[in-house]
Amino acid sequence: MADNLNLPSEERDEGFSPLHPVFAAAPQSVSFRKLRKRLVRQTQEAIRAYGMAPEGRRPRWLVCLSGGKDSYTLLSVLLDLQWQGALPVDLLACNLDQGQPGFDKDVLPAYFAKIGVPYRIITQDTYSVVTEKVPASNTYCSLCSRMRRGILYRVAREEGCEAVVLGHHRDDALETFMLNFLFGGRMAAMPPKLVNDAGDLFVLRPLIGCAEDDIRKFAELMQYPIIPCNLCGSQDGLQRMQIKSLLDDWEKRNPGRRQIMARAMSHVRPSHMVDGELFDFTGLELGQPGTKDDGLS
Repeated sequence: MADNLNLPSEERDEGFSPLHPVFAAAPQSVSFRKLRKRLVRQTQEAIRAYGMAPEGRRPRWLVCLSGGKDSYTLLSVLLDLQWQGALPVDLLACNLDQGQPGFDKDVLPAYFAKIGVPYRIITQDTYSVVTEKVPASNTYCSLCSRMRRGILYRVAREEGCEAVVLGHHRDDALETFMLNFLFGGRMAAMPPKLVNDAGDLFVLRPLIGCAEDDIRKFAELMQYPIIPCNLCGSQDGLQRMQIKSLLDDWEKRNPGRRQIMARAMSHVRPSHMVDGELFDFTGLELGQPGTKDDGLS
């Protein structure tokens, strides 16, 4: 790690102190530095806001990489924060080789070795199980995700990690919210932090405040060796793709819609919904302090 780490970030960027090796071939442009800083800042804000990194001890995180733009960006940003001394966490990169056709087994090990990151590769053929159990007309994502998560939980325990860290971002959370709202009959998105059913592991999403467009631009500029997902990428008519198209259209017509929707997910008024388990409507009496009038007729 650099000896003059206490220098301001602007000086580090100007060459007074090197960045983490993951940025060795990164562009030197001002626009890239601004993009990198924005992603790092948003990630750091999420880590602080949702208490992802505990104080007083140094946990170990299992950072899951699929070979896609989101997970590559996740690892880079976490390494950046760690390098700056802003993330007192030990990171173990992990990839699950699920036996998908055309998956290049050598890409991620070579990448991890190049940037000097400890890693573990797990090989387990979930592809055959998913394609055998799920009709081609249905989405593979649900079963694939459950199987993958179970394997990653096992590996996290074996490696002494207290958290499984995923690359889901703001737009993933919005799409999940809309899927649940329009197709599932409930209002739920992706939490930034949760405890697994067994109660022994955290699941963390540090990129929850980052826009997919920023991640896409960042990944292109970083020239990551992307490995496409050949399991569900070829399926047509997926509900998530419909939602993504819908949100794209809204954003095109009214720029900034995604950011406003993301803000709404963190500003929920239970008293203005209709869920009696979240708000005690039956116990509401005259003479009590009122809830804010919504101003709508």
